[in-house]
Amino acid sequence: MTPVAANSVPTNPHAHQITSWRSVLLWPLAALFHLWGRTLRIEISPADRELATRAVEPMAIVLWHNRLFMASEFYRRFRTQRQCYALISSSKDGAWLDAFFTSAGLKAVRGSSSRHGREAAMALVDVMRAGNDIGITPDGPRGPCYEFKPGTLIVTRRLSAPMLLLGWEYTKAWRLGSWDLFYVPRPFSKVTLRCDFIAGETNAGDRDEAATRLRDRLMAINPELPV
Repeated sequence: MTPVAANSVPTNPHAHQITSWRSVLLWPLAALFHLWGRTLRIEISPADRELATRAVEPMAIVLWHNRLFMASEFYRRFRTQRQCYALISSSKDGAWLDAFFTSAGLKAVRGSSSRHGREAAMALVDVMRAGNDIGITPDGPRGPCYEFKPGTLIVTRRLSAPMLLLGWEYTKAWRLGSWDLFYVPRPFSKVTLRCDFIAGETNAGDRDEAATRLRDRLMAINPELPV
């Protein structure tokens, strides 16, 4: 499948947007973010690199919320053949996050996993059917940290789509005071990327059991730094 053009992605007319002049304020931050990412030394095994660059079909890319710093750099280095769309709130705060993600090279589907969840899920289904990846943080947007919410599986089960679990191990990183103790890798530090491929048909059956199994596999490839 060929990735869909940005203007073909379902839009949410009720989502807040920021004006173009305000988005300009994000350019220096986005430039710093890009530069920061390029200083990081990413180590990855040949087997994991093969999974990261797999282009046979669109996938749901799954990572914990506190590893989101690496999402844009992952796509720049390993998945240039596909676009990625993530679900971002339709609120005013989500408008700023949408603008920043766009400047960082990622795309957004505006909606909410809690309000109008069915519409948001169907928008992501349409994105995957069009040949694009989707990005999922199973414990986002508000936690609890490392809780793999069963609703995360709605889209992938609907399409029997594969998942690629991402594990990021940092040698040096700051931890923010957010609910997930967000990781910010220090410039010029080493980051190890590990991947775990989950075939679509393996997530059939009880949804809670599948979520528990996936949580365990995602935790196994995401070692913690001491706080």
